[in-house]
Amino acid sequence: MSSTESRRTALDALHRSLGATMTDFAGWDMPLRYGSERDEHNAVRTKAGLFDLSHMGEITVTGPQAAELLNFALVGNIASVGVGRARYTMICQADGGILDDLIVYRLAETEYMVVANASNAQVVLDALTERAAGFDAEVRDDRDAYALIAVQGPQAPGILASLTDADLDGLKYYAGLPGTVAGVPALIARTGYTGEDGFELFVAPSDAEALWQALTKAGEPVGLVPCGLSCRDTLRLEAGMPLYGHELSRELTPFDAGLGRVVKFEKEGDFVGREALAEAATRAAENPPRVLVGLVAEGRRVPRAGYAVVAGGEVIGEVTSGAPSPTLGRPIAMAYVDPAHATPGTAGVGVDIRGSHEPYEVVALPFYKRQK
Repeated sequence: MSSTESRRTALDALHRSLGATMTDFAGWDMPLRYGSERDEHNAVRTKAGLFDLSHMGEITVTGPQAAELLNFALVGNIASVGVGRARYTMICQADGGILDDLIVYRLAETEYMVVANASNAQVVLDALTERAAGFDAEVRDDRDAYALIAVQGPQAPGILASLTDADLDGLKYYAGLPGTVAGVPALIARTGYTGEDGFELFVAPSDAEALWQALTKAGEPVGLVPCGLSCRDTLRLEAGMPLYGHELSRELTPFDAGLGRVVKFEKEGDFVGREALAEAATRAAENPPRVLVGLVAEGRRVPRAGYAVVAGGEVIGEVTSGAPSPTLGRPIAMAYVDPAHATPGTAGVGVDIRGSHEPYEVVALPFYKRQK
């Protein structure tokens, strides 16, 4: 394969048969949209959407010291995660900068699955492999072993329940259990990146198409539609969820990103970045860094990542993500701003959109929270 050729998921031919607009994303050819982004977004909020997420990076960590290795390599307390549960965490550099944010599933007593962002999968794999030195544990690249299909939205539990006898009612948020869906063996995880209830199904690539078709058929009566990466971005933005390369980066520590809670200093033993992160925590307490806030446009112009946030003629921050919000009916953005302008309702804040200072309202994140 040439270095310029995009990787294709097991569902590639199916996406094309559905008329998907494809795009390169982190070296993968992925569906951007099938029809209207707004319709796909609204389907997830009100009914259900079906996503191909097979570009995500699965890394398996096994062995007697798998838990100790992950506790050393990551900032979270992975040893305390129960079998069948999952945890959101991060992997940092020695200087505290964020290499990636991750979900770690504990599949068995000595077996974990680390799920990395597509753009960082190789970086995370390399870091875990390097950090495994001296531990009785094996790090395995399982990116080709899985396809990942997500069904998200209020109708998702009902759709999935019609295809499996797994105990979905007993499956908590951030948990996973092995089961069979439409005759296909799957790891069924109650996780997602949309702000809605839903499930992510890890299956063998050879089973992906049959599972997609079964979910499509089961979801048809309740309005399930296939969804691309474009609406996934607006859904996660409304839900105030960070995206690596936008809200998170190597230049920021978890404390800079307002996610210091994922760093567990109380866990046993050393971990990569501990010293730098302890200093970052102290620094953040004494001199608060810029705060991640929500911005809602008063007009119609859409802010984009990198645009300056201004107040009183001064630059007070920077937009990290921006898009029209189908749910709010107005453009929204996430931005890091100076603490003095971070309080919801702060007056006089704007975004510099091509030289024009457009007025924005500062709001608390998330923009959207589903009704439980």
